[in-house]
Amino acid sequence: MLDLNDYYYFVRVVEHKGFAPAGRALDMPKSTLSRRIIELETRLGVRLIHRSSRRFAVTEAGQEFHQHASAMLIEAEAAENAVRRRLAEPGGTIRFTCSIGMAQTLAPMLCRFLVLFPKVNLVQHATNRYVDLVEEGFDVGLRGHFKPLADSSLIQHRLARTPWYLFAGPAYLARAGAPQTVAELAAHPGLALGTRDEESRWMLRDADGLEATAAFVPRMRSDDLETLKQAAVAGTGIVAVPPYLCRSEIDQGTLVRVLPQWSARADAEVTLLTPSRRGQLPSVRAFIDFLVAEFPLLVSGS
Repeated sequence: MLDLNDYYYFVRVVEHKGFAPAGRALDMPKSTLSRRIIELETRLGVRLIHRSSRRFAVTEAGQEFHQHASAMLIEAEAAENAVRRRLAEPGGTIRFTCSIGMAQTLAPMLCRFLVLFPKVNLVQHATNRYVDLVEEGFDVGLRGHFKPLADSSLIQHRLARTPWYLFAGPAYLARAGAPQTVAELAAHPGLALGTRDEESRWMLRDADGLEATAAFVPRMRSDDLETLKQAAVAGTGIVAVPPYLCRSEIDQGTLVRVLPQWSARADAEVTLLTPSRRGQLPSVRAFIDFLVAEFPLLVSGS
């Protein structure tokens, strides 16, 4: 096996033109350096240096070996400096994953981050499937969820609570009438998140903590909130969605809140996940800190 320390010692001996001056520069005994070079020559099966009490000369093989060993040390130093530069200032590429609906909403925020950190590059993976951060090599994951996430080796940081409300298009409400009570929801078609063929229910809660359940018949099922939101805008039924994902539609009046005294999912949260706190590059740390500060503002509409 190669001992790269011996390569280093050999280069320094050649540069200082002898074992004694190299030993003084490296603060090593001359005998130790000589022994290491002899061991290197033995492994290579060739003489690298002619040495005697009067003469120090590098052989032809030694000169060629020195050329490659010096290049190796230069590259090793460059590799170390590259890591130190990354540790000194946020830079490099961050890979993160989130849902498709969340990705569309995050776009302005991500642009602000890139302006703040010009040496950082982002790779955003938008998908509604479960992603294994460790197995697939992601630095950060954002997940919206209703139930607590399963225990794992991942580090969890809750970004914000994200209550969901019921919305419908104004044309639909003008045609079908706006429900005034929870019981009246049963007469309206709903747009259900998820594709499993099972009974669909909205879990509702009012400002006083009173809870109610409203069953509905899905006009459409989808695991993509953006699709369901557009279906509601088109007037096909009532949808439950977090307001930060439809703020522009609310502002434009293309979605109107239904039963405004009730929230549809009071226990919804968005959590930031990372594989580990140890060894995080400054770029990843800066991205996490940015999301922790900015995401609650996005949810609240500030």
